[in-house]
Amino acid sequence: MPVRNRIIEVIVALYILLWIYAAVSKLLDFEVFSVQLTKSPVLGDNAALLAVLVPGVEIILAVLLTVPVFRLMGLIGSFLLMSAFTIYLFVITRHSSYVPCSCGGILEGLSWDSHIIFNLFFIGLSVWGIRMTLINKEFFLNRKKE
Repeated sequence: MPVRNRIIEVIVALYILLWIYAAVSKLLDFEVFSVQLTKSPVLGDNAALLAVLVPGVEIILAVLLTVPVFRLMGLIGSFLLMSAFTIYLFVITRHSSYVPCSCGGILEGLSWDSHIIFNLFFIGLSVWGIRMTLINKEFFLNRKKE
């Protein structure tokens, strides 16, 4: 297996673990998670809907990442969701006097800046995974033409 494929597999495995862990911890403590979201000064009336959508999207992304045909879509979705989380964290920590913690699990123990760094690391992984996947597709298409 080429190194590029191994890199993709590691990135995908890390994201699958992250999304399943995040979704399960939110669902196991759903009441706490949804109450924390309603306390967000940024989310407003969207909090109740997001409380249901976020774990659902995390599970969908994990499933997409497990199916090779949908892997690129899962990586792009992971990039978008992690970017949205990071922007939300950045805005709320820099422009709000109250920062509700709706992360759950081990991430609750991180400082806000550490959490942003954690998210930026995963954003970088998704960009790297997307790039490697596109290189693989291009390589495969070029080999088919020969």
